[in-house]
Amino acid sequence: MDTAETTITTATARNRAGTVSVRTTEQGLPVDLHIDQSELRYGTAQLAEQIVSLCRRATVEAAARHREELADGGIPEGLLNRLGLPTHDDVQRARREDGHAAGPRSALRW
Repeated sequence: MDTAETTITTATARNRAGTVSVRTTEQGLPVDLHIDQSELRYGTAQLAEQIVSLCRRATVEAAARHREELADGGIPEGLLNRLGLPTHDDVQRARREDGHAAGPRSALRW
């Protein structure tokens, strides 16, 4: 019996200071989280908001990476579009939107 190997595509997003980072799967499941002790002084609500935002960004990037992997494997672009997988342009747009939504201290970076 052959055992199929499953590869999980992930991506990491960090805040500008690099004090908070989250790695998620393309489905948005966080698989790694780093919070520097210095971030705790800003309060739980702001930290939670930052973590959720970073999870969203990492999810979009991981899904776009998966799209590229599938495209490299010969899956037609039309099918990838129907699957709803984001493109590189979608990742860039999400980066810009997060940069505008975040304040100067907590602006997010990929």
